[in-house]
Amino acid sequence: MKSRKPRVVVVGAGFAGLRAVRQLARNPVEILLIDRNNYHTFIPLLYQVATGFIAPEQIAYPLRRVLRRIPNARFLMAEANYVNFDRRVVETDVVNVEYDYLIMATGARTRFLEVEGAARYSFGLNTLEDAVRLREQILRCFEEAEHQSDVDITQQLLTFTIVGGGPTGVELAGAVVDWVQGTLCRNYSISAPVRVILLQSGDRLLAGFPEGLSRYSNRQLSRRGVRVHFQTRVRSVAPTGVTLEDGTTIETATVIWTAGVEAHRPDTTAEVPTATQKKVVVRSTLQFPEHPCAYGVGDLAYVTQDGEPLVGVAPEALQQGTTVAANIKRQLQGRAPLTFDYFDKGRAAIIARNAGVAYLFNKISVRGFFAWFLWLGIHLYYLPGFSNRWLVLVSWIRDYLTKYRAILHIFGFKKITLSNNLKDKKI
Repeated sequence: MKSRKPRVVVVGAGFAGLRAVRQLARNPVEILLIDRNNYHTFIPLLYQVATGFIAPEQIAYPLRRVLRRIPNARFLMAEANYVNFDRRVVETDVVNVEYDYLIMATGARTRFLEVEGAARYSFGLNTLEDAVRLREQILRCFEEAEHQSDVDITQQLLTFTIVGGGPTGVELAGAVVDWVQGTLCRNYSISAPVRVILLQSGDRLLAGFPEGLSRYSNRQLSRRGVRVHFQTRVRSVAPTGVTLEDGTTIETATVIWTAGVEAHRPDTTAEVPTATQKKVVVRSTLQFPEHPCAYGVGDLAYVTQDGEPLVGVAPEALQQGTTVAANIKRQLQGRAPLTFDYFDKGRAAIIARNAGVAYLFNKISVRGFFAWFLWLGIHLYYLPGFSNRWLVLVSWIRDYLTKYRAILHIFGFKKITLSNNLKDKKI
C-alpha cells in the first residue's frame, strides 16, 4: 500500500542518484534508494586502487552513513531487474517496489564492442571489484615472473596492454608505470623489461581535449616508457594476448579494456528509445519519453546540449541529479519541469607524477604540474567523507615523498598459466 507522501524511488547510488537523494532531503516525499551495493563508489579513483595507490575502502562510502542524516530516506540493497511503467513498479531480486516518481541512475558497464574474447579475457575498470581484480592480476604476473625460467613467458607476464586512449586509459598507463618503477621493481627480481602498451583506435589520445594537450599527453607517456600505438584496433583477445586487425599479435598476460562504456539498466515494460552506447534518449528535462514521472540521469541518459551529446563525466551527473530533484519538487507543486542546462567547468586528467592536463571552461588549456595538482584538488574535494579524504590525502603525500606504494596484497592466489606458442609477428 502506498504511503501518504509521494514515493520517489532512486535506482543507483552513483553521482547522479546520490545527489538527487540529498537534494530531496526534508521535502514532503518518501525516498527509497536502491543499489546492489551498500556503498557509493568514487569511480574516478578506481585506477588508483588498481595500481596500489590507495586502498579500496578509501573510495567506498557507506550509503547508510549518508542516509542517516536524511530522515525521509531509506535504503534497499537489491538488484533492480525490471521496471513496469504502467503499474509504476520496480521489480528487484528482493521485493517489488511501487513508486510515484522514479529516478533511473543505474550507471554504465564496460563496452567490449563485440570483440571476440574481450569480455572473457580482458580486465574492465568500472567497479571496485574490477579494480581489486586488476591489481591482484598485476601482482600475480610479477609473482609468476620472478621464478619463471622461460624468457618468452616472463616477457608475456610483464607486458601490460591497455585498450583505449581516453582519460581512463591514459591515467592507468601512467599509474602502472609509476607503480612498476617506484615499487614493484624494488620488491621483485625480474629478468625481463616491463612493457606497458597503449592501443588507441583514433589518431590521438584524449579525443575530448584540445590537440595540444593530446600531443603533450603522448610525449609524457612515451618519455616514461609507455608504447603508444594509434589507428590500432583489436580483432580478438585470448588468454595469451591480443590480435590486431592487421594480424599483429601482442603476447601479454594482461589486457585492460578501457575503450568505453555502455548504459546498464533494467528491462522495462515498453521499449524506450536508445542512442549510442545503449543510452536512453530522454527529454531536455531528463524525463523518459511517454513517462513524465520517470527520469534518466548519469551514464544511463543520452543528453544533448547545443546539438552535441554530453560525454558522461561526473560533473554532468551531479548537475543532472540536482536538476531532477528540482523538477520533482516542481511537479509536486503542479509546475512544469525545467530544461537541464549543463554548466561545463572543464575536464582534467592525470598522465603521471607531476604531469597532467586540464581544459577549463572550454577555453583555457593547462598542462604540467599545475594541471596535475588541480586534478588532485578537484577529486579530493568531491570525494565523499572526511575520513576518506584524509586517508587518500595521506596516501598521495606518502607516494609523492617516497615513490613507494605499500598495497601489495593478493587475496586468493591463482596461478597464471600461459602458452609458450609465441606468434611470429609481435610489437
